[in-house]
Amino acid sequence: MRLPLRRPSSIQHRFQGLILTFLLLAALILAAAISLLMQYNSRYKDLLYNVTTASEFNQDFKASIDLKMYYYVIESQYSEGLPLDEVRAAQQLARELLASTTEKDSRLAISSVLSLCQNLEEKICQLQDTGSYDARQSQLENNIYVLTSLIQEYMYNYLYYEAVRLNALQSQTERQLVADFILIAALAGLLVLFFTWRAIRLGRSISRPIAQLCARVEGINSGSLEEREPIQAEEYEIRTLNRGFEQMAGRLNRQIQETAQNQERLRRAELALIQSQINPHFLYNTMDTIIWLIEAEKTEEAVEMVSSLSSFFRHSLSRGRDIITLREEEQHVRSYLQIQQARYKDIMRYTVNIAPELEEVPLPKLTLQPLVENALYHGIKLKRGMGHIYVVGRSEGEDVLLQVTDDGVGMSPERLEELCSALDRGERVGFGLSTVHERVRLFFGEPYGLSISSQQGVGTTISVRFPRRSGKEEGSL
Repeated sequence: MRLPLRRPSSIQHRFQGLILTFLLLAALILAAAISLLMQYNSRYKDLLYNVTTASEFNQDFKASIDLKMYYYVIESQYSEGLPLDEVRAAQQLARELLASTTEKDSRLAISSVLSLCQNLEEKICQLQDTGSYDARQSQLENNIYVLTSLIQEYMYNYLYYEAVRLNALQSQTERQLVADFILIAALAGLLVLFFTWRAIRLGRSISRPIAQLCARVEGINSGSLEEREPIQAEEYEIRTLNRGFEQMAGRLNRQIQETAQNQERLRRAELALIQSQINPHFLYNTMDTIIWLIEAEKTEEAVEMVSSLSSFFRHSLSRGRDIITLREEEQHVRSYLQIQQARYKDIMRYTVNIAPELEEVPLPKLTLQPLVENALYHGIKLKRGMGHIYVVGRSEGEDVLLQVTDDGVGMSPERLEELCSALDRGERVGFGLSTVHERVRLFFGEPYGLSISSQQGVGTTISVRFPRRSGKEEGSL
């Protein structure tokens, strides 16, 4: 049983997963460290608060209470009354300290302070009810002063116990912090090692397939275009690149083969077209006309016809070039028409009108001449009387439109439909037309080529459409 392939993950997702894992572990370590620090800080802060509060209480309480009670007993003008509010405030403070104190000795000391403060409040109230000055003095010395001394003593004891505990906690905290720091450092080190291992593994899983892709690209550059087995990679992007490279290599290989086949077809069509221009009948009839002109002592016309024939064959060969300018194509057509007009001057006239701005536009050679020949032999010669051939060239947007029109016999709708359908299907329907149509499409693509319109008894127009390009682009065709 074949196991299902694991779905490839993207490089971005793998990096995101690695970073998120690192951040999560780092956040957990940081949270643990902060929690420990906050815990130690809370304990230390509570103890420090108890010690500080107890110190302030111990410094002010006894002196203030004793002095105020003394002024009250001797009925001094400085007397502010009984310090009951201060005693009650001391009780409240003692209760707060008792609530935040956990050590046994400290709790016992602060509990004694609370109990003595309550007793002190009772003794102050009792002194208030005493009317004799001597009795008040006795209560002041035997009760009030004794109680404030005891409160001060127990507060000192509480302060001592808390200070000792604070010092012990500080030492313990320092040791614990060192241990925690070592633990956190170890965890951080393990995290770094884990992240480094994952990063190296991820880097290798990316770099190895990329190296294989580079080798494949070098192979494609050297001409190895056969499709190969896909590269094994975990990343979606690398698999996509590899699949794209292989598909591109396959398409490029097929395109090269198709281009070679098209070039071969083009060469064969060009050779056949050139050979068709040098057929024995055309050459024989032309030479026969030249001989007749010489015999008739029409030397100038004979020389002109020889010159036209020479120009015709020179432009047919075009020094081996496949692409010529529209100006050269026009000269070739004019040479052909001049030769034919000398032979058929009683039945043929012609007009060539090509826009001057199109002279340098490149096109496949022998594009117009076969169309003019078709107009002469299948249009004008079959008509009784004088006929006219019009060769026109003009721009239409980004395209060039060349038209060869004759006022010959034209075609029936059935014949016109048959001819147009055959051209669209690439079938042979008269060598000249099909060859020109095939060459134009091979050079410029499917949207371009020949189109035919005709009306029986009126004439025929054959149009050639191709993109307008400058002469500098000739080499790219």
